[in-house]
Amino acid sequence: MLNLTKQQQLIVSLLLAALMIMTRGNHFASVNHLPSASWAVFFMLGVYLRPMWVFPVFMGLAAGLDFASVSASGGSDFCTSPAYGFLVPAYGTLWLGGRWFAKHYSFAIKSLFTLSGAVLVSSFICHLFSSGGFYFFSGRYADPSLMEFLPRLTKYYPSSLQTLAFYIATAAIIHIVIKLVRADAKQAA
Repeated sequence: MLNLTKQQQLIVSLLLAALMIMTRGNHFASVNHLPSASWAVFFMLGVYLRPMWVFPVFMGLAAGLDFASVSASGGSDFCTSPAYGFLVPAYGTLWLGGRWFAKHYSFAIKSLFTLSGAVLVSSFICHLFSSGGFYFFSGRYADPSLMEFLPRLTKYYPSSLQTLAFYIATAAIIHIVIKLVRADAKQAA
């Protein structure tokens, strides 16, 4: 089980909020050429932060950033549609995947396999909600069908998974380094 102090959880929440702000959409704080870290942020929220209220707070942050991108920064409103609400179960799936992983976490090699499984399953379900919700309910496609959606799934899911894997692998490396440094410091004391 992964347990962080309240101070550690506050630091993690601020870092995750900053990551989302820097990478989500086209607004004043966007970092050029970094893909959105939103999926990874919601997964890591589940891993590191225990309070249930962080999920709706970060959903509000995501929606606020999207609103700022569309209204204030002149970004595209293509993704703003009746299907936008599907992001709640999509991101919720990632958050729950992170919470599940945190319950099964141990500082051992086997956790990498557990992490990989949690990321794969939760991200696939997330993609079904977000991409499927948009395809079937946004009103952007004249005659949506399952036969047309499946090729879109195989086309777009791998790049979403690749981006998520990049951020999760980076976080895992940082986590391991911090854990090893703290263990060395504890032994030296």
